[in-house]
Amino acid sequence: MEVVFYIEGLSNEKKALENAMKETAEELKREKDVEIKYVMVEDIIESNEEDVLKYSGVIEAGLKGDFGRVVQLALKYSPAMVEVLGPGKIELESKELMKILGDVSLVMGKLMKEFGGLAVYPKLEDVPAPRIGYEREEIEEFILGDRGILYRFVIEVFGESQGAIETTMAKAFDVEGCRVNKLVVQGEMEEGRFKGLLAAELVSSLETLFQLTAKYAPVAISILEPEVVDILANEAQNTLTDLSSFVNELLTRPIQRQLKERKNTEFKLNP
Repeated sequence: MEVVFYIEGLSNEKKALENAMKETAEELKREKDVEIKYVMVEDIIESNEEDVLKYSGVIEAGLKGDFGRVVQLALKYSPAMVEVLGPGKIELESKELMKILGDVSLVMGKLMKEFGGLAVYPKLEDVPAPRIGYEREEIEEFILGDRGILYRFVIEVFGESQGAIETTMAKAFDVEGCRVNKLVVQGEMEEGRFKGLLAAELVSSLETLFQLTAKYAPVAISILEPEVVDILANEAQNTLTDLSSFVNELLTRPIQRQLKERKNTEFKLNP
């Protein structure tokens, strides 16, 4: 597939940003197992409205490679936007897709261990309990009619009790856009807190499957149906952009925290 990455850089020092963008561009050109069609570094722009991170720049890079490799590069360079130029559709065997999802889980798991989690929801108390369990005919319609994917998903869970986790996660999966066919939680209480594993059988779109993988970094995932997954260009574009935004959110948390602390200090000092 052929894509364009738009990689954004921000800094409060112009020279430092110029050097960082130059190094990133050179690193991109050295990437293997992908065709780098071009790398273009735009001029640094200074914002008069920003006191911090007032310098910005963009690297535009054209890439051509298989979907798995492009996913790896999106996680590595976290472009602000990804544009898929073609083809209009690609096909992946479920085994290859599981491997790609495993890479996503590994990378995101490491980042979340360092910077914190991504799965944040509004109050789920007011969300009605979703239906759990579907007839075979319904599942087939989800897959064939709605282009859904049926998969099993295992994640580590912590909470007040087994029952509370089951209720909360069923609602969370529903909010994410999944249909929950099965959900089982196993574990034990440790020092007043339940710790264990949750296994769920879900049906969702490709984009939701990748979003859940990025947010929860599952310890295991298996695609049950279909054996070959069709990925449309817009689905690939949305998925790559989502993954990049998740990485960006985690990597910029220390900076955002500093900016928030600075604004709070300025507010307190302001007479």
